[in-house]
Amino acid sequence: MKSDSFNPFAMAQQQFDKAAEFLNLDSGTRELLRWPLREYQFSIPVRMDDGKTKIFRGFRVQHNDARGPSKGGIRFHPQETVDTVRALSMWMTWKCSVVNIPLGGGKGGVICDPHNLSQHEQQQICRGWIRQLWRNVGPLADVPAPDVMTNAQHMLWMLDEYEAIVGEKSPGLITGKPVGMGGSLGRTEATGYGVMYTVREALKLMNVKPENTTAAFQGFGNVSQYALQLYQRMGGHAICVSCWDQKDQTSYTYRKMSGISFDELMSIVDRFGGIDKTKAKDLGYEILPGGAWIEQDVDILVPAAIENQVTAETVQKISKKVRIVAEGANGPTTPEADKVFEDRGVFMIPDFLANAGGVTCSYFEQVQSNMNYFWEKDEVLGKLDIKMTSAFSDVSDLAKKKKLYMRDAAYMIAVSRVAQACRDRGWV
Repeated sequence: MKSDSFNPFAMAQQQFDKAAEFLNLDSGTRELLRWPLREYQFSIPVRMDDGKTKIFRGFRVQHNDARGPSKGGIRFHPQETVDTVRALSMWMTWKCSVVNIPLGGGKGGVICDPHNLSQHEQQQICRGWIRQLWRNVGPLADVPAPDVMTNAQHMLWMLDEYEAIVGEKSPGLITGKPVGMGGSLGRTEATGYGVMYTVREALKLMNVKPENTTAAFQGFGNVSQYALQLYQRMGGHAICVSCWDQKDQTSYTYRKMSGISFDELMSIVDRFGGIDKTKAKDLGYEILPGGAWIEQDVDILVPAAIENQVTAETVQKISKKVRIVAEGANGPTTPEADKVFEDRGVFMIPDFLANAGGVTCSYFEQVQSNMNYFWEKDEVLGKLDIKMTSAFSDVSDLAKKKKLYMRDAAYMIAVSRVAQACRDRGWV
């Protein structure tokens, strides 16, 4: 879990500072890109089911919109902080830039735990979030999306509230909507599939076939589920996943050395990505402590849960066999752990490249909603594959040419594009 002293925004700034040095950015551009352009913090009063009023704290941070409307998810989490949202908004800026889509970075959140809230209470939070922000978001200004513990239903409640306030249909306001209500086919799979498209390309560079590899996954939410599904379809062998157990309030690693089954796990998972421990045992899974995923003797590690999971301490537990780390989560690896990976020659696929499939498909949904014309699933996933493969090639080519660590190469491409947009607009 996250350390109390861990500040994700400080880490995001540290990563940016390194890229700024590589690019020799001037002081004005550095100061502009080091901080969000705008921040909103507000209270959301909700009348709970027991008749009492409870106040929830909400956030929206718009890091940079020089390349286009802000884009980024809204997460519901009991440990949400403004610094987490700031970091995620900055990473979204680089994510949109590295895959070269015309959007900027934003992020939102509410301090709450949906596990302990009724559907009616969650709906009131969603509508309250929009009532506080409707003047500052919109199809051409800032386009939210689902994130941790939010889903298509939450997005639809938000869209409905926005349309009621502005008095017109605005399906392009928000992405991650239900299919049939302006959502895009393929959006559910997009982030996880995007992770595996980049893993596939990394394996090609190494002349390694997927069927000759093994992998361990942290998390079993939407990202990890579909990454695992596509990895198995590619022929890879996943031996474990770890996930949070809501009942026990701790995490466990579910391991089967003969290879875990996507279909098996999907039959015993809840809507928050938690696996039924009793049913897993009955299916022959070994139950290990939550941190055991990182110690497995595998070729590929996929941290796809939350930030600050691969640290200076935990990186020492990683097997020397690991050749690829694909960051399905945002900010899972600290700079100290990065240095260890770089020294070991591990092929790092950084978060804002690896998990950019979600925002890319959200961009596709935004385009489809705005023009009221929707594509078939194969077309969406085909376009996604092209975008992710192209972005991976840009980064890996620069890394090879300049002899750079992959994260450094990705930052150089992403930051340089945003900095150029700021210069072109005359901001710096």
